[in-house]
Amino acid sequence: MNVQQIQKIGVIGAGQMGNGIAQVCAAVQLDVLMYDISQTALEKGLVTIGSSLDRLIKKSVITEEDKKSILSRVKTTTQMGDLKNSDFIIEAATEKVDLKLKIFKELDAIVKPEAILATNTSSISITQIAAVTIRPTQVVGMHFMNPVPLMKLVEGIKGLQTSSETFALTKQLSEKLGKVFVESVKDMPGFIVNRILMPMINEAVYTLHEGIASVESIDQAMQLGTNQPMGPLTLADFIGLDTCLAIMNVLHEGLGDSKYRPCPLLVKYVEAGWLGRKSGRGFYNYAK
Repeated sequence: MNVQQIQKIGVIGAGQMGNGIAQVCAAVQLDVLMYDISQTALEKGLVTIGSSLDRLIKKSVITEEDKKSILSRVKTTTQMGDLKNSDFIIEAATEKVDLKLKIFKELDAIVKPEAILATNTSSISITQIAAVTIRPTQVVGMHFMNPVPLMKLVEGIKGLQTSSETFALTKQLSEKLGKVFVESVKDMPGFIVNRILMPMINEAVYTLHEGIASVESIDQAMQLGTNQPMGPLTLADFIGLDTCLAIMNVLHEGLGDSKYRPCPLLVKYVEAGWLGRKSGRGFYNYAK
């Protein structure tokens, strides 16, 4: 298969990552089928895509006709079996190992033999995911950044079994989507971005937990002192504190080093349901 033969994209999950991936694929003339177990999530995902396109219209990046064309190429389904004819599937479900393994096992039994299965996981082993399929050479890591329509990076991760052909095709598809493909040479917990980013966020939570500084002071110090566009606690709220905790757990368990131990305050916030922007409360209060 070559990149020109990839015409039908399956996207698993209609959340902030899934709908963003669906949007950028449809924007380059690819037919997209977005799957989610929840019809409500699918409808919300389409609304989010529409709002994202409206912002691009206001910036004169696209036209109203472009928006209609893009939306017309995004179809939705709550039936995984409808993905059977997809050429390339990108999974963007919740960052839980058991869930991803279940999805890939089911996908493997449904989609055509030549299809490639990619995961948008930000930390889970590609090798482990590939091992539950009978096509491990066609399983690859394709980690988009959030928000997908705006962020240029795709982190490519090669599992132990991933073929060079699969990896090369994933790079070509990423570039077709207008992204810069950066290769993570080893399939290690956290890959590149989250191996570096999440411990920084976790350390910021420890700084709060130990009473060294307030939320606002920590964020302002890192913004003005290291020229970051947003502070680490604001970023954590944007990513989702449950996602941050899940990644820290993968790092801690996978690397066995105490320096990756999730901050107890991060654990408590997740237990409280304070997950950041998506729940209305995290390190900041978004209820207003």
